[in-house]
Amino acid sequence: MMKLMADLTIDMVMSDTEGLLAFIDQDPAAKKRPMGAVGYCMSGQFSINAAATFPDRIAAAASMYGTYLVTDKPNSPHLAARRAKAELYFGCAETDRWAPMEQVENLKTSLAADKIDAEVEIYPGVEHGFAFPQRPAYDKAAAERHWERLNALYRRRLG
Repeated sequence: MMKLMADLTIDMVMSDTEGLLAFIDQDPAAKKRPMGAVGYCMSGQFSINAAATFPDRIAAAASMYGTYLVTDKPNSPHLAARRAKAELYFGCAETDRWAPMEQVENLKTSLAADKIDAEVEIYPGVEHGFAFPQRPAYDKAAAERHWERLNALYRRRLG
């Protein structure tokens, strides 16, 4: 599983996203309006990059306990956020070996310095994976909070 995850790149996911958007554009049943993106864990970086790659399509993007949020790559989420027009939300677990607090603090500093329309929220007392009931780290209060925050973001930006 880890090998498959490591082989999946932001560029690959953005290519797939482009195909999905093209399909949506040709579907007469699809409404032609701004969209939202959300990613959990490894896909948090993909939702932020979707907002950066398709700034006129993605109006709201969230990363929930996302990984690889600050890297030395040019498409690192902390840098990609500069190209997004979307409002961004990062929900981070207080205890997360995949996104340690030092990385989260670097993310907050970078987004603030670049004046990005983003919020980084720390979910106290929880671990990576807190939103999924099937995981040992599940925390009902934090999971419900994350839905409140995600729905509020989408109401603000998508109507």
